[in-house]
Amino acid sequence: MNRTPDLTAAVWRKSSYSDGGTSNCVEVADGYTGVVPVRDSKVPAGQVLLFAASSWSAFVHGVKETA
Repeated sequence: MNRTPDLTAAVWRKSSYSDGGTSNCVEVADGYTGVVPVRDSKVPAGQVLLFAASSWSAFVHGVKETA
């Protein structure tokens, strides 16, 4: 069974924590049940990392706590 979602129609948005510069922009795609696709905006055709939604939520919470 293929567990990788079809991302051909993904709508990517830049992380609010990216500074908008050219060196560190992370993009995420919403709307995928149970996973959060993440990619480097500088390489849109490159690898996509898939995080469990609960893991991504914990990561974002941790970033907000230290910001």
